[in-house]
Amino acid sequence: MVFASGRPIPSSAASPTQRLLPSGPADNLTFGTILGGLGLTPELANTGTTDLGNLTASITLANPGAVRIRPDTYPIPLLAAGKTIRFHIRVWGVGLGRHAALPQIQLAVYTDQGQHAAALLTVRVLGPFTRIQSISYEGEDYPGYILYSPEYSTKTLLMDKNGTIRHTWESPYIQGLGISLLENGDLLRTAMPNVNPVFISGGVTGRVERYDWNGTLTWGFNYSTPQHCLHHDIAMLPDGDILMVAWEYKTAQEAIAAGRDPSSLPLGELWPDHVIEVRPTGPASGDIVWQWHIWDHLIQDYDSTKANYGNVTDHPELLDINYGIHEGRDRADWNHINAIDYNPKFDQILLSVHNQREIWIIDHSTTTQEATGHTGGRSGHGGDLLYRWGNPRTYRRGTSQDQQLFGQHDAQWIPPGCPGEGDILLFNNGEGRPEGQYSTVDELRPPVDDNGTYTLIPGSAYGPSQPLWSYQARDPFDFYAGYLSSAQRLPTGTTLICDGDHGLFLEVTPEGNTVWEYRNRLPDPVDNQVFKAVCYAPSYPGLHLLPP
Repeated sequence: MVFASGRPIPSSAASPTQRLLPSGPADNLTFGTILGGLGLTPELANTGTTDLGNLTASITLANPGAVRIRPDTYPIPLLAAGKTIRFHIRVWGVGLGRHAALPQIQLAVYTDQGQHAAALLTVRVLGPFTRIQSISYEGEDYPGYILYSPEYSTKTLLMDKNGTIRHTWESPYIQGLGISLLENGDLLRTAMPNVNPVFISGGVTGRVERYDWNGTLTWGFNYSTPQHCLHHDIAMLPDGDILMVAWEYKTAQEAIAAGRDPSSLPLGELWPDHVIEVRPTGPASGDIVWQWHIWDHLIQDYDSTKANYGNVTDHPELLDINYGIHEGRDRADWNHINAIDYNPKFDQILLSVHNQREIWIIDHSTTTQEATGHTGGRSGHGGDLLYRWGNPRTYRRGTSQDQQLFGQHDAQWIPPGCPGEGDILLFNNGEGRPEGQYSTVDELRPPVDDNGTYTLIPGSAYGPSQPLWSYQARDPFDFYAGYLSSAQRLPTGTTLICDGDHGLFLEVTPEGNTVWEYRNRLPDPVDNQVFKAVCYAPSYPGLHLLPP
């Protein structure tokens, strides 16, 4: 099956995908929602300012097998500007894809100038009932492969853009949150080997695993005790070491000694975050060769008898141990770092700090000893925060009106070769957004020079004042993922988005048009949440073992 432009469309797909047609004389004519059920009910929209008349919808069936449709054409005398119309297609028979390719239904809308909207549906049919498996629109999506792991599955999947699972790795454990396909074809993933008796919270893992292409475990590293536990994300360094995010346990006495307000510790404990760098040494071992702890970079003005007493307004490089105690009074998981990324140009680490509603950048060039203090390393500031953004209330240089981030995930530097190189991209979940809960994907350009030094005007908050680019749904409240989720800039300038809450993947243009869509249905359509999705180019070295 091909569209009018001649681009081939695959004969089957495993889950929803979308592509858009190039613009034309009637480029405001688009398909909207297409519903299954008793047959199909497409919605056609005229999003322009000019009425369109004498339209014809053509309905054709490919791979029909024992499936039939009626009608095969549908006349639309007039579609007014800004209006939509729905029409019904009767579909019946049996087409479940068990012994033959799934049935496909092509919808095309014509004016006297030619074809102006087209959609290809891959469907499952049983009797009069139709379930849409995929929807494809022709357009400009990036021709890569998607790596993802359903949150409650032991499997990590490599999928092509048609929704076909091309390769699978399987672990004994769930929680493949941080995932990466390495250049030699190995898979690096997080895992949860057991239930930690202390650290019971969202994103808990405790283990990092490496599998070869054939699924053989080649390395495993556990970091899960009553004193510390890995969680959320990992990042591979160029030398093969691995950065990992972890909690560490602090008693109420330790927290109070650091200046924490005792009334904010009803659970009697606190779990500040730290970062470890692990160098694999054997099949089940690794050395911690570097580490950084936020506990070494605290300030407070609650207890003047403590050594870290001071005003955070004068020290934005430090974290107020009492910030947010009213919002998170019953929360031991104080920071909840949910993403980590590495910048080799500056030798810096980027952290997404969910509960402070901000991102941090720290210096990786320090020694571990320097990372505990305020001097040393390439920056000269030791382990202090070099940059923070998203919520200047944390250092009292802004109000709630200045807050930009709301429960964000997956902060990462846009890599070389992609539009926006060096900017920071993140999924801004929108949890607690004052104007209502909706999600955006935001790109920001930090005020950094060629040496990796960040500009901060005295008395002001770190810039920028707003994102450089944002994606949101046309009706913002149609797009909301309360947790999980990711975003990745692709070489063509499109952005891959994972709405992890609903297992929905989108690829969008800089203008916000959706050019590809997929909805995960594994391990089942209900438990289909996904922490992140990562796209790899067909030429990526790690795909060299993938059959054509």
